[in-house]
Amino acid sequence: MSDLRSGEIIFVKSVKDGIPNRDPLNESDARRLFSEEDGRISLSDVSIKRDVRDYVLARYPDGGGERNNFVFVREERTEDGKLLGRGSLAKKIQERSGRTGDTEEILKESAFDVRVFGAVFSVGGSSFHLTGPVQFGWAHSLHPVETRYVQGTVVMPSKDINEKASNRSGESEESAGKQQGTIWTTYTLPFAVFVMPGIVNASIARQTGMKEEDMDLLLEALWKGTQYRQARGRGIQQPLFLAHVEYTDPFFRIGYLEENVRLLPEREVWLSGERPSSVAEISLNVQELGQVLRNHQDRVARVRWWVHPSLNIKGELPGEKQPVW
Repeated sequence: MSDLRSGEIIFVKSVKDGIPNRDPLNESDARRLFSEEDGRISLSDVSIKRDVRDYVLARYPDGGGERNNFVFVREERTEDGKLLGRGSLAKKIQERSGRTGDTEEILKESAFDVRVFGAVFSVGGSSFHLTGPVQFGWAHSLHPVETRYVQGTVVMPSKDINEKASNRSGESEESAGKQQGTIWTTYTLPFAVFVMPGIVNASIARQTGMKEEDMDLLLEALWKGTQYRQARGRGIQQPLFLAHVEYTDPFFRIGYLEENVRLLPEREVWLSGERPSSVAEISLNVQELGQVLRNHQDRVARVRWWVHPSLNIKGELPGEKQPVW
């Protein structure tokens, strides 16, 4: 029986000099779900789940002491470089965990992401669909964002110069390979701040076996996974604020808590030539969020929140401020 409470999550992070989640349908520019006039950009929930999975996989490559923190949705290859499919990935977890029996039960007992995010599995005679008790929404920037199109060069030629040929004058010249580097182009942004909502469903957690220790690992992975997953084009990312609200009633939810946080300075400054370019130039106003939580204090079992030392918070929050990991 799961001891997990229903609840909500708010996660705020920043990025500098990169785009964490690009749109392949728009020349790999930032994803824009809102109008050009609105100006906000977005990150998919899938990309943030990958941050979580990558961190858990890196921290517990052997599944942890109880062999229960393997990651099912992952990239794993054979010795000759071929990607493993669902069936083979599940079989690897079964072998490494030492568990036997029904595939669904093995994955629920052994794979962190199956308990938390759910899974769809249909291989051979085994088929099941688990809805995850934790669902993330898309993360949206808290301000308008203007991306930049930039260009650079790579000193390394794309091909070796490996043969010679004679020109009309009989002189030898390089005919295969390149003698110069290549040119690259990309979209980037100097600085942006995003907020992501999440919900936790205690009733579904009982079906997948998600427990309170899974919730604690999820929160840690949100924070540290943001710092762990690195790629040049994704920019330098920093977790800034994380709140976890738990409810006494498994069927109650305040909802849309992320709409109660405000980024300062306001929208007009971000549209001007004086837009902020670092965490030191912004503040997160949580006054309205604190008031909403106090208004529902009879339905709130616990509030925990984490804040990066570099972020200036305006307003008072109920609950327990936690040390960052």
